[in-house]
Amino acid sequence: FTKVMFDWPNITVVPSPSDQAQKPGGGELQRSKCVLGFFPIVYYSVLLCVGVPVNILTAVALSRLAVRTKKALYVYLLALTGSDILSQLFIIFVGFLLESAVPMLLLHSISVAEFAANHASIWCTVLLTVDRYVALCHPLLHRQISYPAWARRIITVVFLLALLSGVPFFWWSDLWRVADPPTSLDSALIWTHVTIIYFLPCSIFLVLNSLIVIRLRERQRQAPCQEECGGGAARHAPRRQLGKSTAMLLAITSVFAVLWAPRTVVVVYHLYVSSVNRDWRVHLAYDLSNMLAMLNTAVNFFLYCFVSKPFRAAVRDVLLLRGAQLNHRRTLRHQHAPANTSLSSLSSGMNKLCS
Repeated sequence: FTKVMFDWPNITVVPSPSDQAQKPGGGELQRSKCVLGFFPIVYYSVLLCVGVPVNILTAVALSRLAVRTKKALYVYLLALTGSDILSQLFIIFVGFLLESAVPMLLLHSISVAEFAANHASIWCTVLLTVDRYVALCHPLLHRQISYPAWARRIITVVFLLALLSGVPFFWWSDLWRVADPPTSLDSALIWTHVTIIYFLPCSIFLVLNSLIVIRLRERQRQAPCQEECGGGAARHAPRRQLGKSTAMLLAITSVFAVLWAPRTVVVVYHLYVSSVNRDWRVHLAYDLSNMLAMLNTAVNFFLYCFVSKPFRAAVRDVLLLRGAQLNHRRTLRHQHAPANTSLSSLSSGMNKLCS
């Protein structure tokens, strides 16, 4: 097991001796040396043992918040957590730790599930970003379309598209199977991969988060006028809630962009400059960048705890085995949401008079 792991130190699939990558001319590819030793095995084992329980705890807490508050925000976060769990199970547990025990044909099929789970996780974050953008910049539209049933339908579509986007990667599992030099199919699949997982999502994050920040600054400038007109007290709680959910969004997208950037750079570098099979430095960079990318599947719990007081309370209730009866007071608070909405609408009219 360890010999196979060191020969093929990747996070997805390991070919058997009869299915190793070949040069176009028939010779076996020269593979660079792994310099990390046992560290990847230890790292991914710890990440799996910590990440899966933490994500399950996150899913239970978010499901309680989704039922209690009837907010689409928690449905999107729950879908993101579920896809992170699938990524950890398929990529780390099956694709890395159990790779030598799985038949090659099954590993190709599992690669489809790996890429599908990975794509679903990233594009659930895109859904969350779009939801927050609509909530801040188009609040009337958000009230019409942002409810749990609508969110579940959109998430179902995203998961189906993610599954379809994973099908082409049955023929390309990772960089270790790329021919040297890469074929046209290799190049097309690599560019499809980095576009789906990084370039396109990050472009959406950059544009929408910039618009969100601009909108928040506009609201801050309007705050003195709202207070003079008497609407500041009525709008203070909703504005604070939007600010915290936006802070959570910015934290999630920023961490994703930072942790996935090294892997994207290494993949493109491998395609055009130097192969991971020939250069041990590129090999090392690829292993380390994969570790950072997989870390993204386990950090959201800590971001939620840091930013969201309701999430911390929900986690505490789960850990203390508290049921719905002990949360009755919180439920009653949320049942008064229509009254708060009316106050918000009234203060909005006062703001127009003020302007």
